[in-house]
Amino acid sequence: MKITIKTMALGALIISFTSCASQKNQSSNNEQPRMSQQGGGGQQGGRQQGPPSYDQLLSEMDANEDGMLAKDEVSGPLANDFSKIDTNEDGFLSESEIKNAPRPQRGGGPR
Repeated sequence: MKITIKTMALGALIISFTSCASQKNQSSNNEQPRMSQQGGGGQQGGRQQGPPSYDQLLSEMDANEDGMLAKDEVSGPLANDFSKIDTNEDGFLSESEIKNAPRPQRGGGPR
């Protein structure tokens, strides 16, 4: 009986160590592509680097498909800073206005 309990405990211990090691390897593999993409420019693994192009923004946000981005069609940083980005104050964001728009700060600042 004592041998059976010891054997079961040893088996459970081995399984838990194997499981932990397996999870650590999967976690390391998932982090590797992210780290290599922090470099700059281009596409890696089908993921885009940097901000989306104007054409991508149009295809994703231009709800009425008029070829222009109005304030009620954009979201996120574009909506938050619309008046700063819309330099000619026509109520739409042009390709050049988006290209020259201030980039959102990453990292969040002091904690």
